Amino acid sequence: MSSADQGVRHSLHRYQVVPRTLCFVTHGDEVLLLRGSLTKRIWPNKYNGVGGHVEANEDVHAAAVREMREETGLDVSDARLRGVINIDTGEEIGIILFVFTALARGREVQPSPEGALEWVRRDRATSLDLVEDLPELLPQILAMQPNDPPFFARYHYDEHDRLVITFADIQRGGVEDAEV
Repeated sequence: MSSADQGVRHSLHRYQVVPRTLCFVTHGDEVLLLRGSLTKRIWPNKYNGVGGHVEANEDVHAAAVREMREETGLDVSDARLRGVINIDTGEEIGIILFVFTALARGREVQPSPEGALEWVRRDRATSLDLVEDLPELLPQILAMQPNDPPFFARYHYDEHDRLVITFADIQRGGVEDAEV
């Protein structure tokens, strides 16, 4: 099959997504979080994982590892896909977010223009000023065992512009909503 046979030209009118990664690096009982700089356009001074866009010349795993290295300077191992989230922005273009975890071989991080990197004890992470989905998402991710299958979720906004998170219930074939 040639690249022209992929059918992209015929899909330009369909829903499209921007691929991104979100990564949570752990070391022992701590998780590395990024406190967004005050000059950030979105989520200034809020805690989040690290990550970014998937480039055309890389797969999502390579993008996650690259983003972790670029934003933290850490050497990581055991990068695992933990979930896939379709973020419906209400526009014709949404976001597909690939969520990863990885283990840090050390704790020394490099400064990031994105904000301040902070090691936080896992049991303290949800008490911080997190981006709006992390109080729901982070405990689930940090509780996952090494061989747990990835979760699947959809984010969308209700009529009051509040985030609604829907997790697929892959055991029962249904869905579960959580309003944030």
